[in-house]
Amino acid sequence: MKGVSIEERATELAHYIIDSKDTVRGAAKKFGISKSTVHKDVSERLIKINPSLAKAVRIILDENKAERHIRGGMATKLKYSHLKSDDE
Repeated sequence: MKGVSIEERATELAHYIIDSKDTVRGAAKKFGISKSTVHKDVSERLIKINPSLAKAVRIILDENKAERHIRGGMATKLKYSHLKSDDE
């Protein structure tokens, strides 16, 4: 994302998160930037650039946050199911 303005980056991140319903971590990995940069772009900077887009991203991020404990539990279950099948 070199050579792209902060405003363009924030807007591009927002559209990616809305379209893919990806997490902050997933967006950071895809764009090759830190999670804190993604979070700051879509939570703080975007409000000043495009408030309606910021609101749409906030809805996705809130959904992801609400589902986070479920994904963590599924990952743990998957991890231990592999260990169990290796033991048998």
